[in-house]
Amino acid sequence: MDELPAGIRRLTFPLPLGIKHVHCYLLPGDEGWTLVDTGLGLPDAAGRWEPVLRELGAPIARIVVTHFHPDHAGGGEDAQALTGARVLQGEHDYGQCLRVWGSENWSERLADYLRAHGLPEPVAAELRHESRTFAPFIRFVRDPKPLREGDEVDGWRVLELPGHADGHICLLRDGVLVAGDHLLGVITPTVGLYPESRPDPLADYQASLRRTIELAPAVALPGHGDPVSDPAARARELLEHHRLRLDETAAAVAAEPRSAYDVSLVLFGTNLDANNRRFALAETLAHLERLAHEGRAARSGDSGNLSYTAP
Repeated sequence: MDELPAGIRRLTFPLPLGIKHVHCYLLPGDEGWTLVDTGLGLPDAAGRWEPVLRELGAPIARIVVTHFHPDHAGGGEDAQALTGARVLQGEHDYGQCLRVWGSENWSERLADYLRAHGLPEPVAAELRHESRTFAPFIRFVRDPKPLREGDEVDGWRVLELPGHADGHICLLRDGVLVAGDHLLGVITPTVGLYPESRPDPLADYQASLRRTIELAPAVALPGHGDPVSDPAARARELLEHHRLRLDETAAAVAAEPRSAYDVSLVLFGTNLDANNRRFALAETLAHLERLAHEGRAARSGDSGNLSYTAP
């Protein structure tokens, strides 16, 4: 457990896939600690949490979930059971959580959706298997207290900053932004288009980054990596990254119809496993849809076979 300014403490838990760790944050308050995010629902939760709880000297009064992704919400049931704390989650985010993790056929819906955008069936089959394997480690809390833009949690202001996730929330107080995955210092947060999600997630993310610049927090505490010492500057870097990626995506769209999967091969290359190909395709779709809204690409086909062309 790391000590940060203003009495904030940071917990770091390992992850078995992709990014090697996730941070959770403990925010001090008069009634006890506010825990932000819970990590993945891996075995032996008591072994991870009980040493932390012994060190705190005060109870965890509440748990806030920034967004529904497995490494942030998946350990919610464990954390709640061990602390007895009430869980709070963004109202929109919890709705997406139910549609995804609360559904028995999410992996099939996702695979069918990506197949319609050109993903080869062997890769889709791997994703179906992967999702079923991952499901036991996602134990989110049912019926949390809903949070909305402008709410306060023990003096922290709730901000809705969608993009990385449709209902992503952050907490802001005294220049400190507890950022989840909205803002990361080294890697670029993924922004993907998925079934039953908001129609233009990249536009959402661009607007959230511009809002971050306007708010100009002094520091951001991200879900992965080191604190971001100049969040507004990092938000500008991410806006520029997506501007360039939009130009690259527009250049990859041909006069003849091309699937989002084919475009993703141009943007991300061919040497990706099934999990990373899923992210690459979803991110390509988010950029293609932004281009379509800007009139720089055109979508055609039906729900079973979609493609994009230059306008």
